[in-house]
Amino acid sequence: MTSDPTLSDLTERVAARRDRPAYGHDALITCDRLVRVFTADGVEVQALQTLMNILAGLDTPTAGAARVAGRDLLTMSARDRLAYRREVVGFVWQQTSRNLLPYLTSAQNVTLPMQLSGRPGGRSRSARRARAERALELLEMLEVADCRDRRPHEMSGGQQQRVAIAVALAGDPAVLLADEPTGELDSQTGEQIFAAFRTANERLGTTVVIVTHDQAVANEVSRTVAIRDGRTSTEVLRRSEVDAATGDEKVVAREYAMLDRAGRLQLPAEYTSALGMRDRVALELEPDHIAVRPDDSGREER
Repeated sequence: MTSDPTLSDLTERVAARRDRPAYGHDALITCDRLVRVFTADGVEVQALQTLMNILAGLDTPTAGAARVAGRDLLTMSARDRLAYRREVVGFVWQQTSRNLLPYLTSAQNVTLPMQLSGRPGGRSRSARRARAERALELLEMLEVADCRDRRPHEMSGGQQQRVAIAVALAGDPAVLLADEPTGELDSQTGEQIFAAFRTANERLGTTVVIVTHDQAVANEVSRTVAIRDGRTSTEVLRRSEVDAATGDEKVVAREYAMLDRAGRLQLPAEYTSALGMRDRVALELEPDHIAVRPDDSGREER
């Protein structure tokens, strides 16, 4: 049996808990108990889009905590929020028409965010030349340099989205957010868009966050976080491995259930259905794991 803790034991536990690093201290993006309350009648709430709007600085959460690259999204002023959208995050919408101004060429669309940044010397000849060179670099990196003098209606949907990614990267953001970026594209073009995102991540070091309901799209990224009923439920991590015998490279994926600080987790529905789990389960602590078993109290009573 375990004896009751003494006052000294409790004091030590409190001190140890206080000395722990703050939640999300080492993460670029931290969301903790985030809540957005809508009061208007008839409003249809889509949790993923709401989350993206909050991270993009387009919406303000009602409660909880949200930090991106050290910026507190709950305490920012209107001016801070504008600077945040210009300097910290880039955004790519699903609708290609929302990403580009129709009367500007690709190069002009990419240059515009740099012009609006308000940096010193922005109107000088050297600054204009630097912006033009930067725009061309981004278009070349995303393989749409041949579209630099074309307006949106003169490009395909895939070309428009790659130019849109260049626009989102123009301000050298720490985070690039994308909302269903391949939703209006065919599968082959979608693969080109994801290749562009990977290029941005690998060559510029930009963190890319993509929201999608398409499982095929989810398989294109190294980390997938699933949200169910407003909570993170599972996380899939993918990595490349080389077979020592054949030398072939393959992608290995492993799925994890997410455990919150209160000890809650969501078990996959296919697992609980297969074992007939509902309402409650039995837990057993083993030396190196926790066993979760179907409730058998009814059978014991019989």
